[in-house]
Amino acid sequence: MKQILGIKDAMTQIFDENGFAVPVTVISIPDNTVTAVKTVESDGYEAVQLAVGERNKKRITKSVAGHIKKAGLETVQSIREFRGAGELALGDKLTIDAFEAGDVVTISSVSKGKGFQGGVKRHNMSGGRRSHGNKHAEREIGSIGATGPQRVFKGKKMPGRMGSDRITIKNLKVVKVDTDNNRLLIKGSIAGKRGDLVEIKAAS
Repeated sequence: MKQILGIKDAMTQIFDENGFAVPVTVISIPDNTVTAVKTVESDGYEAVQLAVGERNKKRITKSVAGHIKKAGLETVQSIREFRGAGELALGDKLTIDAFEAGDVVTISSVSKGKGFQGGVKRHNMSGGRRSHGNKHAEREIGSIGATGPQRVFKGKKMPGRMGSDRITIKNLKVVKVDTDNNRLLIKGSIAGKRGDLVEIKAAS
């Protein structure tokens, strides 16, 4: 099972051998270190835990510091877990060499946060009419209740917090593996902003 953590860099386009423009997302792949290997015997399931990045040691709790010390690390920015350990062992390093052009992958990341938004932007509601007789209600969502039950049903689409959701996109294709700069070029768009953590695993 191929899996690795990366950082979203940018979006751009490249040209294939036929001269067609291909939109791609550039993902930088830092050093991935295995900080734990979970087995059915000890944990009830198989998984591998990967860590990337660095941060101020003062911001790392003692429990995390003791945990990553077993893998030979002193500081870490992010830790994520992937199901299925394979033949990996504690302290192993994962590199970009495991992937090649043409691989189909599944990518998970957190989308951009947009704060509190109204129903028109959050749920593509049409709003009210713009004609005469409508006063300050062009972007209101309208009636939300029901006459019979006299209450608002659960799950009603309404204004609220938008974004910052975990988004998983399947069947994305690796267009190019840039081993010189440790970057993967993935066809299409990926949720999140520049600098966000991206989880990449081979499509099962």
